[in-house]
Amino acid sequence: MKSAAKAVETTADDTAETGSQQIRDAIRDAIVERRLSPGTKLSESDVGNLFNVSRTLARSALQALAYEGLVSVEKNRGAFVAYPSPDEARQIFAARRLIEPGILREAAARITPSQIQHLRQLLIEEGRLMGERGQTARRAEIKASGDFHLTLASISGNTIMQRFMDELVARSSLVIALYGQSTVSSCGHSEHGDIVDAIERKDLDKACQLMLHHIAHIEADLDLREQKSVGLKEAFDL
Repeated sequence: MKSAAKAVETTADDTAETGSQQIRDAIRDAIVERRLSPGTKLSESDVGNLFNVSRTLARSALQALAYEGLVSVEKNRGAFVAYPSPDEARQIFAARRLIEPGILREAAARITPSQIQHLRQLLIEEGRLMGERGQTARRAEIKASGDFHLTLASISGNTIMQRFMDELVARSSLVIALYGQSTVSSCGHSEHGDIVDAIERKDLDKACQLMLHHIAHIEADLDLREQKSVGLKEAFDL
């Protein structure tokens, strides 16, 4: 009886963990695609009602997102989509410059012709979305751009690095939503293509150089200047 009870308990725990992960993934996707803006309130009750789960399960998902830096939890106020500071934004892109060339080299050492073809298919889809108008197409384009970087991480075979990239791509999307000045910050489509070309030629030094240039290009489009707070009269030149 004890072993049977233990099995039921374990199954219940696994089910709860799966449910929490699904909520976490759904909210992360909404953040990456910029359907959820920085500063959006995420109350446990609203999240629970939306996904038809208990507040306990909703709390678990929000805590996991807070651990990733995508959600901030404020005492007596609740959870909100994170609002990264300019310094945090710089640190995120500094981390990408350190990590992504290494991921690229690992991926290039393992990549197969079919995986190169898969990357090219992603680029075709990304290019198609760039030609469409509307908010829905724009969100899909942003996700497709992030998927390129995540696919390289997956090809590398390093699951730890893949988790890092999941977080970095999501946090980059938050930064771009806050500080991006133009559409180039969703990732340069042609730059992705140049990186794949270099990988296919086995020119890894060039591929890494292109990746660093690509990350710098995204960051250069961000307005990370510290904004000086002014009073009401100053705001209207009164």
